[in-house]
Amino acid sequence: MHNDTGQQAFDAIIEADEKVEPRDWMPDGYRSTLIRQIAQHAHSEVIGMQPEANWITRAPTLLRKSILTAKVQDEAGHGLYLYSAAETLGISRDELQELLHSGRQKYSSIFNYPTLSWADMGAIGWLVDGAAIMNQIMLQRTSYGPYARAMVKICKEESFHARQGYSIMMTLAQGTEEQKALAQDALDRWWWPSLMMFGPHDAESPHTEQSMAWKIKRVTNDELRQMYIDQTVPQAHYLGLTIPDDDLVFDEETGHWNIGPIDWDEFWATVKGNGRVSRERIAHKVKAWDEGAWVREAATAYAAKQRSRSESEKEAS
Repeated sequence: MHNDTGQQAFDAIIEADEKVEPRDWMPDGYRSTLIRQIAQHAHSEVIGMQPEANWITRAPTLLRKSILTAKVQDEAGHGLYLYSAAETLGISRDELQELLHSGRQKYSSIFNYPTLSWADMGAIGWLVDGAAIMNQIMLQRTSYGPYARAMVKICKEESFHARQGYSIMMTLAQGTEEQKALAQDALDRWWWPSLMMFGPHDAESPHTEQSMAWKIKRVTNDELRQMYIDQTVPQAHYLGLTIPDDDLVFDEETGHWNIGPIDWDEFWATVKGNGRVSRERIAHKVKAWDEGAWVREAATAYAAKQRSRSESEKEAS
């Protein structure tokens, strides 16, 4: 398709609020933006398994162990859905892994913080997955079809994850003074990083304006962050916990909770690979990839053998 004709067809799809599909013509910038965003999303799901898998054997009950195991398994599935969506844009899964391992693609900065106690499993489910859902619900309406459709199942499962996290926090908050202190400590450490998950302020975001024009994004970073704050602050109050922000105040006029300044220096340092456990996260990922090479090779060989057999049978018939 000629570029001018393709651009017109693409613009018409966006204007009509329909879905762009893999075989449709699309601008190079649209394709590269989607690859970057979907890849970061997929990498975050896979890297995000590490801090939680670390606590499976130390979960306090068999029920908690089984729930956390199911959650980690879900995250692996989310990564697979998203890598598959990215592959429809013309990039292979192996390429995506190489870009992640070499530091040329990123994952969410939230996973570069350590999990220090069992209460962190509650805080991650409640705060981190809660922030993810806020963004992912909007992505069900993103303009790229495979990405939007992947979000439907992911959002359903993330809702379970958030409820699981809040259940842990509620149990701790209603427990002994020591348990409540663990819950408060986890909230203190994860609150600000969870707010950073929505990305920099709109005026400082290099991608927001164009992504909004292409309808890849439907709501800006700051709008999503405010929705999250308004939802989460009352939940913390219900638990009897304190949001770690002396400037937090409810604005009667706007109906929103206003927060203090976010430490963006910490955010950018973490994004650039200088988080508290950034190197450990990537090192673990690369080690798992290398050690799993034989499985991928065996699966590829088996698939090739099956194709060869199928072709031979067709020829014989």
